[in-house]
Amino acid sequence: MDLFEYQARDMFEKHGVPVLAGAVATTPEEAREAAERIGTASGGVTVVKAQVKTGGRGKAGGVKVAKSADEAQEHASAILGMDIKGHTVHRVMIAQGARIAEEYYFSILLDRANRTYLAMCSKEGGMEIEQLAVERPEALARIAVDPNTGIDDAKAREIVEAAGFEGEVAAKIEPVLKTLWTVYREEDATLVEVNPLVRTKDGDIVALDGKVSLDANADFRHPDHEALEDSAAADPLEAAAKEKGLNYVKLDGSVGIIGNGAGLVMSTLDVVAYAGEEFGGQKPANFLDIGGGASAEVMANGLHIILGDEQVKSVFVNVFGGITSCDAVANGIVGALDALGDEATKPLVVRLDGNNVEEGRRILAERAHPLVLIEETMDGAARKAAELASQN
Repeated sequence: MDLFEYQARDMFEKHGVPVLAGAVATTPEEAREAAERIGTASGGVTVVKAQVKTGGRGKAGGVKVAKSADEAQEHASAILGMDIKGHTVHRVMIAQGARIAEEYYFSILLDRANRTYLAMCSKEGGMEIEQLAVERPEALARIAVDPNTGIDDAKAREIVEAAGFEGEVAAKIEPVLKTLWTVYREEDATLVEVNPLVRTKDGDIVALDGKVSLDANADFRHPDHEALEDSAAADPLEAAAKEKGLNYVKLDGSVGIIGNGAGLVMSTLDVVAYAGEEFGGQKPANFLDIGGGASAEVMANGLHIILGDEQVKSVFVNVFGGITSCDAVANGIVGALDALGDEATKPLVVRLDGNNVEEGRRILAERAHPLVLIEETMDGAARKAAELASQN
């Protein structure tokens, strides 16, 4: 889950990362009130910042400096409702103004390729880090971080030295990096980024902007993270699937996919996309992994979600019987169709393989449901599902 900037700022503050005052507003009037309150610490100067989960806000006109509460209200009025790279601005953050001397960059992220964490740091912050990495890679220090030790005194010193910081500035940055590591560790994040991390003209080191991504696999440890979700922007089908405990991702296609196991489902997406080229470019409509227990209830929940997608024209059920045998899966499909009744109106192409496959196929054939077509191979089932989608 990606956080909005204001949420990241609040999280930083909770863990002791130095930040400036900030408040969120959903109307121009709220923005004015926040600017009146926050601007007193910076000579009346505040910054009005669009809150969207994408980059390039400044270039799009979504970040404006206000020298008075009136200006803050005017800027908020212009920014609220703005479209930035397909994201509509529903709220703005009113941030305390800062007298910036220098801008830096720092991030901690998951390095999947090397199965560790990676800290990146640069004396050149404020710009898009991707651009810096391409144009001047030598200006971006990359330091591996051992998950067992994290960023302690020695690692913080190594990072700032690699980035080229010296003297008093280096000494002030090191404890901030250690605190940002605390955020990363304690919140189970996969990314903590500060751009820019600034030195003010008073010599203070402050995180002016923050980006945080949280690992959803650790939600059970963080019940407070649920309040950070942007439910208004969530896809209704994905929200309904999450409520049922289903691993579902909405895609832009016409063939609904149900499988057991993330690897099998990913392979199914590829096979359907390939087969769909023959039938007018039919594509997968979703990723849905029902896991190992394909009971009637789980299958019914999955079908209910997929059939609720108006874009779906056919459904491909691709199951490999392992711990759960194919006869149990077949009974689950039959039970799901019985439970759904008239709600089930789109053809289902079913491919079963693995443990007790012959019995599973027999159960489906004996039930002879008019919507169910049995295919023995994955390629054949994908082709049939794509063909049916093109006809509907």
